[in-house]
Amino acid sequence: MDISGRHEESGEYLMVAAAVHASVGTARLESVEGMGFATSRNPPTFERAAQVVADAVVELPTPPEGPVVAEQGEFYEEPDFRVEQFLGPSFKYVESIAERETVQAAHHAAYAARKLFL
Repeated sequence: MDISGRHEESGEYLMVAAAVHASVGTARLESVEGMGFATSRNPPTFERAAQVVADAVVELPTPPEGPVVAEQGEFYEEPDFRVEQFLGPSFKYVESIAERETVQAAHHAAYAARKLFL
């Protein structure tokens, strides 16, 4: 997952979270099974960022079997157990190349969706 738009622009906030459900191999993303999106116009905080991500995960066509994965900066460097309290599935920070590629796909999706909303 990835969040775009945690900064104020023209006096407004627009966070867009994209959750990408993907199949991954040991070193690369193999296929994208679906995407979910959610938005928030509230100023970003840890709790609001976690909630918009939880909403995006709920919007996935099929729930993930594995953990939700994100870069540490998305949740203000909070420990993974704290982030997991907001999400249905388990959570962890990026560890592998394949996970990093999946987060990158989510980044592109969140950025593109945000541009469409602005």
